[in-house]
Amino acid sequence: MTPAPHMPARIAALHDLSCFGRCALTVIIPTLSVMGFQVIPVPTALLSTHTGGFDGLHFRDLTADMEDIAAHFSRLGVTFRSVYTGFLGSTRQIETVGRFLEVFGSLPDDSGAPPLVLVDPVMGDDGELYSTYTPELAAGIRALCAHAGVLTPNHTEACFLGGEPYRDTAGMSEQDALAYANRLMDSLEPLGGGQPRRTVITGLRLPDGTVANLGQDSNHSRFVVRRADCGSTYPGTGDIFASVLLGRLLGGASFREACEAAAGFVALLIRTSCRLPGPVREGVALEPELWRLAPSHSKQKGLLP
Repeated sequence: MTPAPHMPARIAALHDLSCFGRCALTVIIPTLSVMGFQVIPVPTALLSTHTGGFDGLHFRDLTADMEDIAAHFSRLGVTFRSVYTGFLGSTRQIETVGRFLEVFGSLPDDSGAPPLVLVDPVMGDDGELYSTYTPELAAGIRALCAHAGVLTPNHTEACFLGGEPYRDTAGMSEQDALAYANRLMDSLEPLGGGQPRRTVITGLRLPDGTVANLGQDSNHSRFVVRRADCGSTYPGTGDIFASVLLGRLLGGASFREACEAAAGFVALLIRTSCRLPGPVREGVALEPELWRLAPSHSKQKGLLP
């Protein structure tokens, strides 16, 4: 029997629109769309390119626009299955995003369940904050983490959020690297606001040539998901990881299964991109592989458990 048609669940994505460089909304929208969700973008900033590897970029803060968009959504009675926050353009946006999460993060959609709030604290990489970030903005991101049902910092961001020093895990023994990663996870506990939360710290390079993601489920059980380290760090892979993770969670996967699916897809994109011409700063070649995320293909290809 053919299942009855249904409207795709809506995901509000509060993130920047970087026109060139394959990151943020330009990868979040296609990734979640092919997985069967309607992505409602709420752009936090407009950039001509992302901030990694480009000079002289155009940057516009869209805080006022975000507030008007949220007000219109309220008048329309729009609800969401999930709210996904990422890159913020200014300190002013902390309050704006906080209000959005307070309003729309508590309104059930047609499923009757409260929205799943995913906070991707996009702040930096390789031990450094991005050029648009100030210590005040980083502190504001820390406050927003209290709203998160799912938190997805990379290694650098986990250090800034938890107040731990950044260390090169690839230069440690595996035992010391994983012990350090667990201390990072411990340092994020106070950000939870007292609610059960799932957290994954991404991009921890290990001495055996793999990249590890340390996950902690809402019952505090921990696990490690690894992928091969191809040696290249592409912009936008964290956004793709968080998007696949969110799509799989909304589809009913366990947190570990969702982390494995996200890591597997990112690894595939990096392998594909390493074989293609073009600078790393342009991001991974997402387009040739998107079809693998479609529900009709993902299970049979083994990418999404």
